[in-house]
Amino acid sequence: MGEPAGAEGPVAGDATGPTEAEWAAAVAAVRDLPPDRRVLLICHVNPDGDALGSMLGFALGLRRLGYRAVQATFPGRPELPEAFQAMPGLDLLVPAAAAWTDPDLVLSFDAASASRLGELADRLTGPATAVVIDHHASNTRFGTVHLVDPTAAATSVVVEQLLDRLGVPLDVEIAECLYVALATDTGSFRFEMTTPAVHEMAARLLATGLRPGEISRRIFDTRPFGAVRLYGDVLRRTRLEPEAVGGRGLVWTYATLDDLARHRQRPPVLEPLIDSIRCTAEADVSCLVKQVAPGEWAVSLRSKGGVDVSAVAVALGGGGHRLAAGFTGRGEVEEVVAAVRAELPGTGEPGEDQG
Repeated sequence: MGEPAGAEGPVAGDATGPTEAEWAAAVAAVRDLPPDRRVLLICHVNPDGDALGSMLGFALGLRRLGYRAVQATFPGRPELPEAFQAMPGLDLLVPAAAAWTDPDLVLSFDAASASRLGELADRLTGPATAVVIDHHASNTRFGTVHLVDPTAAATSVVVEQLLDRLGVPLDVEIAECLYVALATDTGSFRFEMTTPAVHEMAARLLATGLRPGEISRRIFDTRPFGAVRLYGDVLRRTRLEPEAVGGRGLVWTYATLDDLARHRQRPPVLEPLIDSIRCTAEADVSCLVKQVAPGEWAVSLRSKGGVDVSAVAVALGGGGHRLAAGFTGRGEVEEVVAAVRAELPGTGEPGEDQG
């Protein structure tokens, strides 16, 4: 799940998705560009499966259309979780420092605000057309052309529609990227946004010859042993506050840079850890606080339906979806969790340590 962590607040958009005029503008932005011009694709910091898969799937689509100068990138450290290191299109990835500063066309994927693009945000404020492709209701409508569909289960849903309008047929490589994106943002097709249309899209992707079992093992069921040990340490300190959120319950834990160093793991390995606490029966809201620097934390929030966690994240400078959101917190971990607790509806005093 893409989890915006910027300073901008949400701007209400069309709940039904892009208009025909917006689709036409996005198609024209691509079609009117000569194939030798430079196209820069950007997704958000710490990319998840939807951000990376949507971006690489579209990059491969541009290659099929004959575009020869295509770069894909994201801000921050140029590292990916091990689960994504066999995806098609990785040869198009470049570090942020090597990304063109003056591209002819820019496309942003799965970022609800420009701040989620970090040091690459300035690429969307230059003379080039900037197409924003996203599915977050909290999208701030940055850029110049907006394909934002809050009703879509994943950004990859919007990407597939744009590829279709551009006349790009699905092949097995594009399909794998979009399948990874769709499967991760729907929690292996378990989350509330999994509609008949989602399964129909999955069927189109599988029809190209994908092997879903192999992809699922790689994405969901493969972890380094060091990560398994790390997860054990982090889960051991999990706290349950059953009286929080008006009795709906809050469960939370945190991971530090020392945890990563002790088990010789890199930060991306922490991304799936939220799923290990969100299953807690006694809590509607789960919170994972991940240290990214001294005094700085990436915070992931999840809800089972009783709370709109995007409202919490927006109040703290981030954004996301009703059931999944995030923000960047600063200070000590207890201060960050206290800020979350204060924004949750009906929250009382912290509960006992259940870990």
